[in-house]
Amino acid sequence: MSKKDKVQEEEIENQEEPQMEDNQEETIELSAEEELEAKVKEATDKYLRLYSEFDNFRKRTQKEKIELYKTAGEDVISAILPIIDDFERAQKAMEESDDVQGVKDGVKLIHDKMLTILKQKGLEEVESAVGKDFDLEFHEAITQIPAPSKKEKGKVMDVIEKGYQLNGKVIRFTKVVIGQ
Repeated sequence: MSKKDKVQEEEIENQEEPQMEDNQEETIELSAEEELEAKVKEATDKYLRLYSEFDNFRKRTQKEKIELYKTAGEDVISAILPIIDDFERAQKAMEESDDVQGVKDGVKLIHDKMLTILKQKGLEEVESAVGKDFDLEFHEAITQIPAPSKKEKGKVMDVIEKGYQLNGKVIRFTKVVIGQ
């Protein structure tokens, strides 16, 4: 080989080397693209899993809430069932007995038992308001009557129906008559 041929071969090799470097850069770039695609796929997969997990959680809590609503009063009703039994026994006793005082005492005992159970479940009677100022948070005015004196204007004159609170929340307002 002549010097010219050697020089030409070296030039060809030199020209090929940069092309190889370009190919290596392209493969590096391709692998970077592939890496990004893999990361996107992974992030999408995580998102879909998280979304479906949340959806399952939402459905499960909704189902539990519905079940809770269905059985919410179960413990109160279970506590009241013995009182129903007592009333049935009292009715039988009233049919067979002529002792009015005994029947009155039996009904009073059943009433007290009922109130005790309801108090255990958080029921409280709103205290009597006769003679006190009318309070919208606890009272419902049924009617107004003329007040006997100026001091009794805007005050509760009579209680028509007792009010009750359940665990501190008014569930039935006291129905009252107020002085005008």
